[in-house]
Amino acid sequence: MGVKVRERKGTYRFLTFGLLTLLFSISMAVTAYSGQFEDAAAAYKRGDYEEAYRLTKALAQEGIYEAQYNLGVMYGDGRGVPQNYTEAVKWYRKAAEQGYAKAQVNLGVMYDKGEGVPQDHTEAMKWYRKAAEQGNAKAQQNLALKDDKSRVIPLDNTLAMKWSRKAAEQGDASAQVNLALMFDKGEGVPQNYTEAAKWFGKAAEQGNAKAQFNLGTMYADGRGVPQDYTEAMKWYRKAAEQGYAKAQVNLGLMFDKGEGVPQNYTEAMKWYRRAAEQGDASAQVNLALMFDAGEGVPQDHTKAAKWFRKAADQGDAQAQYNLALMYDKGQGVPQNYILAHMWFNLAVSALEGKGRNDAEKIRDLVASKMTPAQIAEAERLAREWKPKKEAK
Repeated sequence: MGVKVRERKGTYRFLTFGLLTLLFSISMAVTAYSGQFEDAAAAYKRGDYEEAYRLTKALAQEGIYEAQYNLGVMYGDGRGVPQNYTEAVKWYRKAAEQGYAKAQVNLGVMYDKGEGVPQDHTEAMKWYRKAAEQGNAKAQQNLALKDDKSRVIPLDNTLAMKWSRKAAEQGDASAQVNLALMFDKGEGVPQNYTEAAKWFGKAAEQGNAKAQFNLGTMYADGRGVPQDYTEAMKWYRKAAEQGYAKAQVNLGLMFDKGEGVPQNYTEAMKWYRRAAEQGDASAQVNLALMFDAGEGVPQDHTKAAKWFRKAADQGDAQAQYNLALMYDKGQGVPQNYILAHMWFNLAVSALEGKGRNDAEKIRDLVASKMTPAQIAEAERLAREWKPKKEAK
């Protein structure tokens, strides 16, 4: 079945935070309307959203900015009223223009996402900055946030560091993680693993799973802290128990290799399975390898093929290679040279070096057992194949 490889594949450090919004406010500074405001907040807390909406709208129409903000939240969430982003923007704007920082944050998010208004990152930045300059940690975090896949924000790393630090120093856990990542990567600041570990630690102590995972990797690798597999195991477990798939993979690897804990294939299998069932391709490969070898479970080639297929469908080259071998041998799946050739072709396109050469050689051996029509069909399937992410 090829060489068993269980490495951290794409499970290192991620900047994967979404835009931060603020929720329904239950405190109010304007005492003249405090009784009505408290009644609205109480109705909202007990789930009587229609009553909360009625009371909140009356206050919003009086110009009370906290109520205007809350009305925006209700329109945005569709609570007590049909969801309507345009109305949400309208009420956020009214409160934001009165200088209410929470409304400024949410108005910025609406511009960032293009909900209720045309998408406009510059306008989003304007509102984040207004709230950030008032000391709002969520605004500071959004101002610092960079997500190149979905947004283009004209903010350099030095400014991102500035706003991340301001939010982090207020105790915002997601900002602390971003600040740690910037120290880890040397973005906007000289690379400093000790500072990265410090800020991951602060967020990890607050229960942030991403921070716990990243702190675990730093202990495992000895980056910014002395290498300590026991500490790595501790933080991986905390994140894994929150359902964080990457931590579940790494926790499984530690049980698999006996790092920081006695080797235990059954425990490794348990954590691989939890991550695999969330669609993590690395976990699916490792789970398949354990079924294939009978480590931690009875040997079962059919289940091995099942999990290789799930990872292969996501584009994992190791899974594609192993699945191709199984189709070639008829192990765990009916023998099928067309599918074997197809999966080898896909693995060849993704692998490098010796792995690529091995896949090419075995693919050509499979081709020697096929008719020209079968080879053409296999090549067509490979050309038309597209990776697909599993629904979680």
